[in-house]
Amino acid sequence: MNRLLQYTIGIIFSICLMVVLLFTAVEAAVYWTPGYFEKEYKKYNVTESVSMKMDDLMDVTNQMMAYLKGNRTELQVTTTMGGVRRDFFSAREIAHMEDVQGLFLGAMSIRRGCLMIMVLCLIILMLLKISWNNTFPRSVLIGSGLFFLGSAGIAGIISTDFTRYFILFHHMFFTNDFWMLDPSTDMLINIVPEGFFRDTVFYIGFLYFFSVVVILALCVFLMRKKGKNSK
Repeated sequence: MNRLLQYTIGIIFSICLMVVLLFTAVEAAVYWTPGYFEKEYKKYNVTESVSMKMDDLMDVTNQMMAYLKGNRTELQVTTTMGGVRRDFFSAREIAHMEDVQGLFLGAMSIRRGCLMIMVLCLIILMLLKISWNNTFPRSVLIGSGLFFLGSAGIAGIISTDFTRYFILFHHMFFTNDFWMLDPSTDMLINIVPEGFFRDTVFYIGFLYFFSVVVILALCVFLMRKKGKNSK
């Protein structure tokens, strides 16, 4: 019974760890990668699409990303487009980005909650005197492997028709149609075209899967080390 409890708590720990790594991969892609937005803007000729200099476009981007993190109270940014000073975002875009901010901050709250659960699991496992070189990595391997396989399956499905699942995502997570923007009037859809989202999703997937592989490899290493020591 004690061993079953240890495995159960270890699997709960690992699932929370996978959620933390996933949301951290999202943050790492869009906040921690130097020059990511500028590289993507150059790739898709965004400055030409919105008639802006790169410095002005990056200023708008930095203000937008600060807003998503809750570090800016309002989204609207005044900038220069085509030689004219104007507000960058339309009222519809602002309403949509309020929803996006809610999703992002909600994800960060879930990550904090998972971290708290992980700490609680570690405390309980310490009290249960779990084997840190055998039972713990084995339970993490099981939970992480299951979550990893599920994530890989979803990623595989999305890759078959990104546009379809991109639209499905918006229908699932937004209760209005503010995300349906007009490229002739709404600049947001011009600075982050579908190709940008596709690249970002794949980049997030790479960061996430790489971190999971590192965790799985560490678990296998600890288990093999324990096996050699026991011999």
